[in-house]
Amino acid sequence: MIREQHIGDYLLSTDKSKLQVNYIHKYLSEESYWAKNIPLEIVKQSIEGSFCFGIYKDNQQVGFARVITDYATFGYLADVFVDKDHRRLGLSKELMKFILKQDSLKGLRRLMLATLDAHSLYAQFGFESQEGNKRLMGIKFFEEY
Repeated sequence: MIREQHIGDYLLSTDKSKLQVNYIHKYLSEESYWAKNIPLEIVKQSIEGSFCFGIYKDNQQVGFARVITDYATFGYLADVFVDKDHRRLGLSKELMKFILKQDSLKGLRRLMLATLDAHSLYAQFGFESQEGNKRLMGIKFFEEY
C-alpha cells in the first residue's frame, strides 16, 4: 500500500514509481561513505528488493531510505540520506517518523541499522548501540565495489 505525507513543501512517499533511480545512484556512488562506486544495476536491484521511501520537493527527489525486510520479524534500515541542500530542516526526523509508523513494519521484532555519524538521530527513535552483542554476527564477502 502506497503511503504519502506532506511536511511543508516536501512530500514523503513509499511510491516506488516516484523514485529517481539515477539521482539515488549518483548520491550513493559519489556522496555516501558506505556505497562509494556502487554500480547502477546494484542500486536498481536493491530498490527492487526493498521497502523504499523517498522525499521530494517540487517533484525532485531530495532524500531516500529503504528497509530490507521479511515484513514479519526483521528489518534492516539502509541507504538513508537527505541531500545536503535540504538538511537542517528536520527532514531526517520526519523520514524516521514516517518509516516507523508504517503498518507493514509495526510487527517486526527487530529493526537494525549501521551508521558512523548519525547515532544521535537514531537514538531519538529508540535505536541503541549493538556493540558487544555476541549474538549479532555478519559476514563480509567483498571489501568494496
